[in-house]
Parts: sequence; structure tokens; C-alpha cells
Amino acid sequence: MNGMKAKVTMQDIADRLNLSKNSVSQALTGKSGVSETTRQLIIETAEQMGYVYSKDKKRRQPNAPGGGSIALIASDFAFSQKNFFGGIYLSIEKKVRERGYELLIQSVNKAQAAALDLPPFVANRSVAGVLALSHITTDYINAVIDTGIPTVLIDHHHPDIAADSVLTNNRFGAYEAVRHLIRLGHRSIGYVGDIAFSPSYYERLDGYRLALHEHGLEADDRFIIDHAQEDSSYINNLVQQLDAHPTAWFCVNDGLGFMLNSALQQIGLRVPEDVSVVSFDNGYLSRIATPTITTVNVDLELFGSCAVERLMERIAEPDKPLTETLLPTNLIVRESSASPKV
Repeated sequence: MNGMKAKVTMQDIADRLNLSKNSVSQALTGKSGVSETTRQLIIETAEQMGYVYSKDKKRRQPNAPGGGSIALIASDFAFSQKNFFGGIYLSIEKKVRERGYELLIQSVNKAQAAALDLPPFVANRSVAGVLALSHITTDYINAVIDTGIPTVLIDHHHPDIAADSVLTNNRFGAYEAVRHLIRLGHRSIGYVGDIAFSPSYYERLDGYRLALHEHGLEADDRFIIDHAQEDSSYINNLVQQLDAHPTAWFCVNDGLGFMLNSALQQIGLRVPEDVSVVSFDNGYLSRIATPTITTVNVDLELFGSCAVERLMERIAEPDKPLTETLLPTNLIVRESSASPKV
């Protein structure tokens, strides 16, 4: 009875030889960083174990028309966030076509991510490069990278993922938002976000803490809600159960900012007369809220264009060191932030 043979990965080869996966990747993709003896050992072991890879990779010229296809992959959740990631997608599509490539799009659900079920055009290495939008899972992204296809992460990074990434400067963006509140006179400022959901939200907590620290303020643990659910019932209950309130809140995204703004008013607090609210992303919820919400703006078009440029450079020069590109943000002051009452 014939059983399906499990696909051999770079990690399998690394485990067999007691080497790092990075060394295996460097050897199999022809990059520098390993000795010739180690390279030959890795190649021989890969062939023995049945690892499939292309020994003679042809480098595409990124400016050449008809350069093939670029894959854009993201989780179902990321694609559902049309206001934020939709803006990045439009920029990507425009830049990819300008470069003479076709854009192939694949949504990844939880089951596919757990099973490391790669899109066919990635699994069979028929695309020139991959853009991974936001968080899927670390194992899934590494499975994509294991194919040897040049890959750039957009709005996500992780210490266990060896790939180029294009990111919002989350720390400095959050710092600027909290500094705005401090300059208005606030000394008691809360944080709302889920640091387990995304490294970006943890980085925004870092920026929040940095702003307080630099201005000689102590964070009050009662007001650091770092596992917040983006759910209106959760936020309403949270606000109702607090025995005391800060004079201002920093929320890691506009969804939480919108919900908090509403919940505070439902218990009789006026925004911004009694409490200020600032958020992050400059999405439509920050604009339609009453009052409109002060927020950190992210340049979505720049996000997409920088990611495509980075991928084109990686395709043309696969041996260059990996980079993280941090994109600047700017604060948009609206009606939800004001000086606290004396």
C-alpha cells in the first residue's frame, strides 16, 4: 500500500545535520555564508532525503516586461480588513503591473495555515516572488520561504522568520500619539490592545511606555488592557467594571478606539471634555466616530510601493543582506483629544 511521502523541508535537513536552517538555506540557494565543504554536505543530504529545489536559479531582471507572476498571500482576516489592507493591495497591484508582472492573490484560512497548505503557484515555485501581507503563522511563512522563492513580509515580522519586511514604525507612531496627550496635560493615560494578536500591538505598547518614561510618568497597571478583544460587548463591560478612569486612552487601532469612544459615552463620560481618546491607522472608523478620533496615519500607498520595490531588489540580488524597512507615520489631530479638566 502506497502512502504519501511527507515533503522534506529545509528544517528537516538542518535537524539531520545539526545545523541552523539559515545555513541550509544559504547552501541550497547558492548564497555565501557557509564553507564549501558544508555546502556540499548539505546538498548531498538534501538529495538523499528527496528535497526538491532548483540548483540553477535564473535571476529575473525586475525591470523586464513580462517578468512572470508575483504572489500576494494573506489570511482571511487580513483580507477582510478592506479599509486598511485594501489600500495596500491597490498600491501593490499598481506597482506590480508597472514592473511587468502579473499579480496572483491567495487568501489563507486557518485550516490551510495549520496544515501548511501552500497555494499551488507557491508550492510548485511558478512565481518569481511572494508578498505576505500581515500575520498568517510563523510556520506557514517559513514554509513559503523554504520554497526558495524571494519573499517580503508586509506589516509583519518575527525573530524566527528570515525575510525582508516592510513595517509601520509602530513604536514611534504610538510614542507620538501618547506624547500628544501628555502635551495636552494628561498624566493618567491608559492603553488598550491585544499584544498576543500581533507584534505591531506589542511595539505600540513599547511606544506608549517610552513616551510616559521620557516625560517622567508612571504607567498605571489598572489602565493597561493588553489582552483586549476587539468586540463591543467586551469593551462595554471593561469600561463599566473600572472603578476609576484615566483622563485619556491610547488604543492600538481605530476599531478599538471607535468602540471605546462609544462605551465611555454610554456610561456618561464626555469625549473629550471628561476623557480623551486617540487611536492608530486613520481608518474610516476614526473619521465617522462622534466625535471624530485623533489617530496615527499610515501611508498605505507607500506601504505597497516599498514592498514591491524591496521584492524586486531581492529577486535581482538574492544574496544581499535581509532588511527591515520602517515607514514613518504622522498624527492627525481631530475632536477626541483635548486638555483635561483642572
